[in-house]
Amino acid sequence: MRQFMLPDLGEGLEEAEIVTWYVNEGDHVVTDQPLLSVETDKAVVEIPSPTNGRIAHVFGANGDIVKVGMPLVEFAEGAEQDTGTIVGELGSGEHSPAAGILSERPTGQQPRVFPAVRALARKLDVDLESVEATGPDGTITRSDVERAAKNLSQTGRAEPLRGMRRAMAQRMTAAHAQVVPATVTDEADIDDWLTGEDVTIRLVRAIAAACKAEPALNAWYSSAAGERRLIERVDLGIAVDTEGGLIVPVLRNVAARSVSDLRAGLDRLRADSIARSIPAEELRGATVTLSNFGMIGGRFANLIIVPPQVAIIGAGRISQQPVAHQGHPALRRVLPLSLTFDHRVVTGGEAARFMVALKSDLELKS
Repeated sequence: MRQFMLPDLGEGLEEAEIVTWYVNEGDHVVTDQPLLSVETDKAVVEIPSPTNGRIAHVFGANGDIVKVGMPLVEFAEGAEQDTGTIVGELGSGEHSPAAGILSERPTGQQPRVFPAVRALARKLDVDLESVEATGPDGTITRSDVERAAKNLSQTGRAEPLRGMRRAMAQRMTAAHAQVVPATVTDEADIDDWLTGEDVTIRLVRAIAAACKAEPALNAWYSSAAGERRLIERVDLGIAVDTEGGLIVPVLRNVAARSVSDLRAGLDRLRADSIARSIPAEELRGATVTLSNFGMIGGRFANLIIVPPQVAIIGAGRISQQPVAHQGHPALRRVLPLSLTFDHRVVTGGEAARFMVALKSDLELKS
């Protein structure tokens, strides 16, 4: 028997969630025929067969989490091997240590509990590892289990994070551990804009101008190597809010594109993101990111930087504010701006100069 393992998915991704199987055990498949689709970091990807042959066994069910290098399918003897993707070979009577259940709940330290209390927990469907023990020497009592059951009945059952939310939790945890964030804020007076001005495209072009004025924020930083890479081209990540979570497709080379081209590209990326049909390569390689959260609500924010980027810009809700204009108080439209930067590699002066350039470009008349 020969096994086909989950291949490397790129960008350091170590696992994927099985979404749909397209084949069953006993089916004969041909090279490049889709075997299954898996959900990676914010994208659903089809995995094709690397070879012709009959499928003897499939590993995992919809919803299972599969690690890179774990088996997906086992081909019957005689399958034509693709040495680039088929790995491992099992002899007769042997079993893969990774076969079987591909996802199981990690277990922590077992609590101290008497058999009668354990039976009560089973009856009430209470996970003992989530119960706070109040008995002597950390023992879980009957009252502890009953209290936990009451809380569960009021809050609903816990559900494991799946798909995009699972990826978000992992990325945010990594960002929190790696980045040293600092935030500066300001407001741009945009009252001189023409009616119907495309706010997002103005922001995109202003970010490109600010990156030219202060290149230190359009960069990647490798903490492992201690190396910073300044990037001349601005490939802007645009945060898109979808029903399943936040997706950040990349609008390429924004400084060199016209307004109409930027709008067409952004519309396409947004539509593909919402439809969950965006190719994985469209989610990679951003040099700096924009979150236009003000379209939903809020003024300022401490944003999250996803390495290797070193900066993210936030645009808050536009509102009328009393400001000084030409030496007199006036009620004018104001756009709140937030800039979060990685203070390991970006100085406060560089961040402030970037914000000045961003604000100045936004305050230009249409």
